[in-house]
Amino acid sequence: MDEDQDFAVSLQDSKAAYVLSNVAEVVERILTFVPTKSLFRIASVCRLWRNCARRVLRTRQQLTWVSATGPSNTEVHALCSILAEEVEKVFLLPKTVLAMVDCEAFNGQAYCYRENKAKRSRHSPDTVEELNLLFPKGCDIMGIATPGIVLTPSGSSSSPPQEYQEGEAGFAIMFPSMDGVHIKPFHFCKKSISPTALKEAGLVDNPELRVVLIFVYEAYKSGGARFLSQILEPLAKSKALIAGGLVESVFSPTRHCCSQGAYGVVGLALSGPKVQGASVLLDQDIGNPKAAEATIRRLKAAKIPERNTLGFMFACVGRGQSYYNNQPNVEADAFRKVFPNTPLFGLFGNGEIGCDRIIKDDYTLCDTDTDSLQHEYTTVMTLVHLG
Repeated sequence: MDEDQDFAVSLQDSKAAYVLSNVAEVVERILTFVPTKSLFRIASVCRLWRNCARRVLRTRQQLTWVSATGPSNTEVHALCSILAEEVEKVFLLPKTVLAMVDCEAFNGQAYCYRENKAKRSRHSPDTVEELNLLFPKGCDIMGIATPGIVLTPSGSSSSPPQEYQEGEAGFAIMFPSMDGVHIKPFHFCKKSISPTALKEAGLVDNPELRVVLIFVYEAYKSGGARFLSQILEPLAKSKALIAGGLVESVFSPTRHCCSQGAYGVVGLALSGPKVQGASVLLDQDIGNPKAAEATIRRLKAAKIPERNTLGFMFACVGRGQSYYNNQPNVEADAFRKVFPNTPLFGLFGNGEIGCDRIIKDDYTLCDTDTDSLQHEYTTVMTLVHLG
């Protein structure tokens, strides 16, 4: 009897081995349940598995994200401490990463080496290098530190978004390579900005430009306002959606052209036929939840699909809880009421960039005045669809 059972088990094993070695359809189906990093390891088993893994990878065109809140139990920021574990679980190959962390925890908490007691902050070359090592070579990582963070917890796009004006918080949005979508990072300082550089970044003379996410650092320095106008003037004349804010600092990409403390700008230029966008401005006179929800509801007019769509909230540090008579999370909650299945991310910064604008397949509704793009005590609420 035991011999018969052993033979049956052996026969089943041999059949399974045959299927997994020869039937591509079955292997591909199984590999759809495997995270991307494990998929790369599996691809080295044999030629069939390698080809199946490549085909599966090409289908993974939906973005994902990792969010974290503190306080961290380690010497690094809460986001950095969980990224290493969470990146192992993602079902895409990151091509571009947009990471934001609160500047107080990231820049302000120094600690000592036991050997020489030398101080360093969490914003150190080692921290940035560790972040770079988590993602594939050639992946563009944009890291921003800002006074406050808006994030949707990891796991589900329908999770309630949260505003963090205090405390340790951060997120990393991972964009894969997507058909019909081209994401190009840019970084300029006063030494590197020029009409040629803007053109090479795809910010001017680019008929397929749809959305520009833009973040200016050290803008309060002498010459910073003039520098910002150099960027915004050509963008205001374009048909693209412009949204972003003035942030505290940028920790990635590494600066090579300008000194520490100099002003500059980073961002993402999103081009391609599948990119859509819409934004509304919550002006200074909007100071109650009902008015905030009514303004955000105007984004519905764009009729942007929910799938592969992100919400971005770029708010002034002067807004938030204190602006709404000590009511917390007002604008993030209003966004969720209108868009319950769209994740929301963003920042509280030192100034806002954006206006009322809709970018669809064949038309653009927008303001064209450069001054209409720069604001204080406002919130720019934005939708970005990536096909």
